Amino acid sequence: MSAARAAGPERVRCPWPRAENPLYVRYHDTEWGVPERDDRALFEKLILDGAQAGLSWETILNKRENYRRAFEGFVPERIARYDRRRIAALLADPGIVRNRQKVEAAVANARAFLELREREGSFSRWLWAFVDGRPVQNRWSRTGQVPASTPLSEAVSKALRERGFRFVGPTIIYAYMQAIGMVNDHLVTCFRHAEVAAMARRRTGGERRTPPRRPARAAR
Repeated sequence: MSAARAAGPERVRCPWPRAENPLYVRYHDTEWGVPERDDRALFEKLILDGAQAGLSWETILNKRENYRRAFEGFVPERIARYDRRRIAALLADPGIVRNRQKVEAAVANARAFLELREREGSFSRWLWAFVDGRPVQNRWSRTGQVPASTPLSEAVSKALRERGFRFVGPTIIYAYMQAIGMVNDHLVTCFRHAEVAAMARRRTGGERRTPPRRPARAAR
């Protein structure tokens, strides 16, 4: 799908957020692609992208507040202490995706996150070092050009798996990188492309561009 939808009297946006879902549209217009460098927020987004595996992001977004409640604000120190009883309670919660592997992965990832942060000092600094702290600025004109994964997402995925993280395959990690602004994958026709690029320039004074290396897929 390549035609952008209206985002106002003179603005157009990427075609993937369904206009019928205001939450989805607001997510696109205010969050997706914005560079995120807060450790707790990065952890939350990583867990939610893992929960998305096999589902649509819209499904998880619609349940995000339920996840925040169920996982106590995604504070990794709390989640790392979850025991069998707490996991059982989560699996009985109808507000989230009740998949045992995903719930147990969230707990394992909290522990891996804390270990990585203990060694590196900051998860954010460690993660953003893969792009030298500067978001990759892509210039796609249609969603069919957007890759499913890249050598960069494969490298990040491999590094996370080596550190004990789960549900962090290259495709999940590329979606994660899009969400947290490590790559700007708004279409060039979308009003947010220029806005997100400007955010990156103000913070870093520059940008990176890398070519796609993997088959295309639909955006978020």
